[in-house]
Amino acid sequence: MRYDVAIIGGGPAGMAAALSAREKGATVAIFERDVRLGGILNQCIHNGFGLHYFKEELTGPEYAKRFRDKVEATEGIDIFLEAMVLDINPQEKTITFVNPEKGFTTLSVGAIVLAMGCRERTAGAINMTGSRPAGIYTAGMAQRLSNINGYMVGKKIVILGSGDIGLIMARRMTFEGAEVKMVLELMPYSAGLKRNIVQCLDDYGIPLKFSYTVTRVIGKNRVEGLYIAPVDENRRPILEKEEFVECDTLLLSVGLIPENDLVNDKGIQFSPITSGAIVDEHRQTCVEGVFACGNVLHVHDLVDNVSEEGTIAGASAADYAMGKLSMGNKIPVLAKDGVRYALPHYIYEGEDKVRVYFRVGQVYKNATLIATSGGEKVFSKKYMILAPGEMGFVLLDKSKLKESVTLSLEV
Repeated sequence: MRYDVAIIGGGPAGMAAALSAREKGATVAIFERDVRLGGILNQCIHNGFGLHYFKEELTGPEYAKRFRDKVEATEGIDIFLEAMVLDINPQEKTITFVNPEKGFTTLSVGAIVLAMGCRERTAGAINMTGSRPAGIYTAGMAQRLSNINGYMVGKKIVILGSGDIGLIMARRMTFEGAEVKMVLELMPYSAGLKRNIVQCLDDYGIPLKFSYTVTRVIGKNRVEGLYIAPVDENRRPILEKEEFVECDTLLLSVGLIPENDLVNDKGIQFSPITSGAIVDEHRQTCVEGVFACGNVLHVHDLVDNVSEEGTIAGASAADYAMGKLSMGNKIPVLAKDGVRYALPHYIYEGEDKVRVYFRVGQVYKNATLIATSGGEKVFSKKYMILAPGEMGFVLLDKSKLKESVTLSLEV
């Protein structure tokens, strides 16, 4: 059997892509390795989702269910669960996968959408020193154990990293009766949303220590404590200021990595900043017919933006599969002077408007974001505060763009 569009990943990006591709008239297949659609949302039982997309506040499972119900009720979308995609062939447009229902199977497709999400950095990934006793978890694994499996991961907890999932787990563990002693952040600013710092730490009196890290883990069978220390301007621990903290659990919220292992050798170009693919405004990679969206492309802080990006990728993949995708002359999008990256990396000449997402490299106050093209200013907006943990966007009029577009900050 042949499908117009194959989507690898059934999380919020994959489900949005499937619905938009089907609306275009494409036949769609979703490959999801879990037992149900929804991805990471299924374990995110806190609220705060859907404020932009659905205009109301939902929990993660509620947000996922709204999309899952639509996908499962839509004819022309086939869902393969417990499906591990083993290989894709971008040139021949084939997907090879295995699952309990179909066994080992290769299918022909018209276009491929990558929506595999991201994974967490582990203790090994950050070269943490000390022993490796029980009680060291990534924040996402602790969330799954607590919210889905019903396990209590610890009673006296330290969290390293102030990413959103770490902040949320500080509150979650407090609800479960644990003592969250502190959250440590290597950088002088948080990687999470401001609202999560207020709602998850400040409201419960949990201290957040900036420019701090864990220097050693102590314990044989179970974590018995940690040595922590402040860091200097080069983020190296100041060992003479090292101190011991008694605890039985360490949660790591030290960054997310787009899950691109499946396509690392497929000729796709990747950004050294985001670790995701370099894409145009259709979310098409440099390999024709292969699209990317959601956290496999760049890590988002809001699931609403993930869904919107999935919608773009799915519709574009359907157009490509049916020979209707319009491209034209490419205009590069560049980032400098405080803007860490901008996405998409290329847009096309035209008369409509395009949304360009961006992140800054550090905290800026009273800064002006400027977009220039051909030496002329085409966009300008002043912000009271810009932080790395919050992704922003600009809406650019393509009729005013020439040669290339550069996003930068004036401070």
